[in-house]
Amino acid sequence: MKIVDLTHMIRENMSVFPGSESPKFESIGLLEKDGFEEKKITIYSHTGTHMDAPRHIIGGGKGLDDFSADKFLGKGALVDARGKSDIDLDLLVKYEKEIEKSEFVLIDTGWGRYWGEKDYYRGFLCMTKEAAQWLSCKKIKGLGIDAISVDPVESSDLANHNILLRKEILIIENLKIPEKLYGKEFLFSALPLKIENSDGSPIRAVAILDI
Repeated sequence: MKIVDLTHMIRENMSVFPGSESPKFESIGLLEKDGFEEKKITIYSHTGTHMDAPRHIIGGGKGLDDFSADKFLGKGALVDARGKSDIDLDLLVKYEKEIEKSEFVLIDTGWGRYWGEKDYYRGFLCMTKEAAQWLSCKKIKGLGIDAISVDPVESSDLANHNILLRKEILIIENLKIPEKLYGKEFLFSALPLKIENSDGSPIRAVAILDI
């Protein structure tokens, strides 16, 4: 069994959604002084590699804490959208066989190469509404992407978020997808913190190979 980490490091001054604040770390305990190390962490619930719950944008929607733990684990399918102008229905249909056998769909747009740069926030690929609606009809647990959002930053209606989350398809954003994942069968795991009334949470996303 081999574990491939798909998660960006959480640190101060990291890439965050425009308008959000970067994480802050305050030392509460120092080993030399107190005999232990401990930090107070101030962080937004949608920081770094993270998961969106229906509650994020849907009134009365489920929080991540409303799902059983098996919602966050399942067979993955990888869609190669690198070099495309958008993520349209024709592209997804090419991967229909793999998607039908999977519980999580991960889309590699190649945009992860801009992580930590200003270009990361603009020009990234998004699904067309038609593609999102098609995917929402599949029996999957979640969709992951290597970009800051499944909708444009300037979107006012968050159409793709709405389409997916209303079907309780969880959204994983800011994935780090390496080349070595291509051509492999894998189990995808994305465990969020168990926070009450959770609209979202940072996660440690991994691909488990040789399953």
